[in-house]
Amino acid sequence: AEKMAKTLEAIPGITCGFQFPVQMRFNELMTGAKQDVVCKIFGENLDTLAKYAEKIGHIINTVSGVKDLYVEPILGMPQVVITYKRELLSQYQLNIDEINRIVNASFAGQIAGQVFEGEKRFDLIVKLKSEQRQNLDDIKNLRIETPKGQQIPLQLVADVAIQIGPNQIQREDAKRRIIAGFNVSGRDVQSIVQELQSKVDQQIVFPSGYFINYGGSFENLNAAKNRLTIAVPVALILIFILLYFAFASIKHCLLIYSAIPLSAIGGILFLALRDMPFSISAGIGFIALFGVAVLNGIVLLAEFNRLKKEGYEDLKQIVLEGTKLRLRPILMTACVASFGFLPMALSNGAGAEVQRPLATVVIGGLLIATLLTLFVLPILYIAFESGQFKKINKSISSIVFLFFTFYATISNAQSEIGIQAAIDSALKNNWSIQNEKLKAEYQKKIIKTSLNINPTNIVGEFGQINSFYTDNRIGVNQNFSFPSVYIYQKKVLEAEWQSAILSLAVKEADVKKRVEQLFYSYLIYKAKEKLLIKNDSLFQAFFTKAKLRLEKGETNILEKVSAEQLSGQIQLQLKQIQLEMVQTQLEFNLLINTKLVYKPIEDLTELKITILDSNQVISNRYLKLLGMQKQKSKYNQQLESSKLFPEFNIGYSNMTMRGNGADNVNYSNATRFQSFQFGLGFPLFYSAQKAKRNAAHLQIQIANQDYVSEQKRLENDTRILIHQYRNYKESESYFKSSALKNAETIIQTARAQYEQGQINYLEWFMLMNQAIQIQSDYIDLKKKINDCVITFNHLITN
Repeated sequence: AEKMAKTLEAIPGITCGFQFPVQMRFNELMTGAKQDVVCKIFGENLDTLAKYAEKIGHIINTVSGVKDLYVEPILGMPQVVITYKRELLSQYQLNIDEINRIVNASFAGQIAGQVFEGEKRFDLIVKLKSEQRQNLDDIKNLRIETPKGQQIPLQLVADVAIQIGPNQIQREDAKRRIIAGFNVSGRDVQSIVQELQSKVDQQIVFPSGYFINYGGSFENLNAAKNRLTIAVPVALILIFILLYFAFASIKHCLLIYSAIPLSAIGGILFLALRDMPFSISAGIGFIALFGVAVLNGIVLLAEFNRLKKEGYEDLKQIVLEGTKLRLRPILMTACVASFGFLPMALSNGAGAEVQRPLATVVIGGLLIATLLTLFVLPILYIAFESGQFKKINKSISSIVFLFFTFYATISNAQSEIGIQAAIDSALKNNWSIQNEKLKAEYQKKIIKTSLNINPTNIVGEFGQINSFYTDNRIGVNQNFSFPSVYIYQKKVLEAEWQSAILSLAVKEADVKKRVEQLFYSYLIYKAKEKLLIKNDSLFQAFFTKAKLRLEKGETNILEKVSAEQLSGQIQLQLKQIQLEMVQTQLEFNLLINTKLVYKPIEDLTELKITILDSNQVISNRYLKLLGMQKQKSKYNQQLESSKLFPEFNIGYSNMTMRGNGADNVNYSNATRFQSFQFGLGFPLFYSAQKAKRNAAHLQIQIANQDYVSEQKRLENDTRILIHQYRNYKESESYFKSSALKNAETIIQTARAQYEQGQINYLEWFMLMNQAIQIQSDYIDLKKKINDCVITFNHLITN
């Protein structure tokens, strides 16, 4: 191949590639190209595709291991192009259709009639003689007759030239594409493609609508790797199952399984020594290697068990005797496989690139695995059979049981989730958002119905149409609306599509707002729950002391009843708060719509407060939707106005007229007469359509007023929210600076004074309620701040 390529380099303008026939056929089946690796560039413009294919071809030449580069040519087809001079055509009173008909009849031929030979009928084709249509001058000198009877050459009213055009347009997945392919030599496919991808990403920036795919052997390699990720684990699991059937012991299965990583070490080592990359054949070699390596372990362990059953008790003696007896079978197994694969490992003929990696893995793995198995497996056997590991089967079973129990517990437990992760999950999984996406997709597809042309009418008649004789007539008729009708129909549908997209954005903003409200509401309820639990412990302690004081006769029944009543109220409040938390969490999980059960992260101090800016209200999503509704109503009004314009009607009729014609010629059924018709349909009764147009004009006013009204409302709501936010922040500063500290001071002082007898239980109740109310009011204030910020952010969301 190298000699042929070197010889063919002397021939300019050709690209050579050398492959085995079957390999070339497989490449062509997979990618549509014959090369090992194919870079497919997709786009619209052929010149742009050719330019980027040439650039990628230069980059490919800089990658080592590449040979037989082929860049698909899509240009180079010579074409005769006639460009008319319209001002000269007007001067000679000629039209393009007539000239095209003359050129077509002269060079391609045109039917001038029919010739009958008995019952046979042939078309009579008229065209120039072959010697008069040999070169470009024949086209230039073609005579064109003017309406005045003057004969002029074609070149007088047109430029005739030969230009280079596209010789082929290849498509894939309904997109135009061009390929740059190459074969691989002396290097693995994966590293070549990775290097090429890196260089292309660094040196080429494709315009919008253009992209590149990599296929060929690289594509086949990735597909085979995906299959191997299934095949290898399945093979290992089957080996383990068969081992368990043979030994009925997980302990012995694991002992024999130790041969698998030992053999893998040898396979990887020998691949590295021979400078071979991992390939699919190497992967298959590892599967075969694991089987043979496990076989050696079975032979050795079975002998150990046999000696143990015969009465040997010393583990060291069992290992030495068993290894001595089974050394020859183990070496024979390894040598037979290694020598059998040796010709494949050293092959250089056809298929060597597949045989060498497989054989190298098997030989290297067996050599290393055999040596290690003879030393490692006996040592592990002694360790496993000693008293330290006698209960290993039970331990492994317990570990497996605990693992699955823990996994089931984790699966059913609630997971914590942050606000951003919750929003992302809701935007991705929420049913209402998915429904809005489907509506937007529907509106996008319905745009193609804007060019809705009326059905074509085809009419056939048979009978006495023109005279006593029986005639037949075929007619085709088509109605068209005024062109502006189709234009504005499309604009209305496009506006509806844009409205659907904006409705999706509005729905996303609503869902995001609701997720944030539920998230922070749950945290507020959680903070209240902690406050109630903390206070409940205080009142429970007080209730316990009140009972003891009553028993000792130090107080009356009123103190105990009051303490019991207050503790019961806190329990009722706690249950109500917990019910609110459950309902909030259920609605929260319904919004984010995931299989797992989530709860917000319990950290009220990390709530995000956004700096408010009233100028941002201009970019509100709902306001944009109303703006699009304004635009849609304008298009709809223009559409209704366009329907007042006349419609077009064109038709064609072909019929027989038997009998004597006006020219005193007797015509039969073989002669047909044709006619064309063109008509205009004027809306004489236009009152209904005019009413629709006027109604559409009113719809514009309604849309404008809706937009202005919503804008005013948003501005007013924004000012209110800013005012509320400032007031809330001032209150928050007061709570942080003094109120919360005072509440803690009241609780500690009241407890100390009550224990010292300085205040009675009624005063203690009043002071504790006052402190608890301050703390509860602070939590409620945090909720108001959060709601204010969330609502404001929702208003200014772009």
